[in-house]
Amino acid sequence: MSGACLKPKRKNDSPMEYKMNHKNRGKAIIFNQENFKGDSNKRLGTNKDRDNLRESFQALGFEVNDYNDKSKKEVLHELHKAANTDHTDDDCFVCIFLTHGDEGQISAYDDMISIKEISDFFRGDQCKSLIGKPKIFIFQACAGKKYEDPVTGMVGGDNDDKDEVEEAANIYTIPAGADFLMCYSSAVGFYSIRNPQLGSYYIQDLCETLQQHGSTLEFTELLTLVNLKVSQRDMYPEDGEKKKQMPCFTSMLTKKLYFTKK
Repeated sequence: MSGACLKPKRKNDSPMEYKMNHKNRGKAIIFNQENFKGDSNKRLGTNKDRDNLRESFQALGFEVNDYNDKSKKEVLHELHKAANTDHTDDDCFVCIFLTHGDEGQISAYDDMISIKEISDFFRGDQCKSLIGKPKIFIFQACAGKKYEDPVTGMVGGDNDDKDEVEEAANIYTIPAGADFLMCYSSAVGFYSIRNPQLGSYYIQDLCETLQQHGSTLEFTELLTLVNLKVSQRDMYPEDGEKKKQMPCFTSMLTKKLYFTKK
């Protein structure tokens, strides 16, 4: 008999954690835009991103579907269909866009779509079966037309302030916009950089981190680690001058999020 000690599975019974013990992990949909109407330049490397994301989220238990080079009408149709799906037996929902973009909007094959219009489909007043469940949106797209420049700084001390935790009532109402997590490959106003062979740097680091820590690390902590990895990269776009990239995320989550193994 082996003397190895099996590590016990993480219990998901804390009131400060999202429950991940539904029948299904949930659905993840990927909109992958390589080609655009009236533009002969392909977004080379995006299919690599799509395949890496599919593998990473399937490993976490998601049912993954991807849609390639869809028009605005087709994208909105698929979002409407996803929002009207019954997610009662699902832990959560993930939606990913791999495309061009600008401040507050991303590109379909033929037109721009507002990010707000995308997320509004899944608000609690529109998508009842996802109320109280995490809704994760990941945007690999430029958010402007500036590059991040490298700077050198000093290391400061740690902040010793403690987080305050407020207990919630057993019966309560929540805002329709609660439980969203919006993840962006670059901060507002800045370019997002992509390698034509290996895919975008943000998605490379996100998938690597998901594969290493996806089932053990709290998800916003995982995203912070991805931010660090991307920020440490030296990138050389068309002009050959060294540039940087700074991803970011906005959390409206109300609990900790762990993708515990089923």
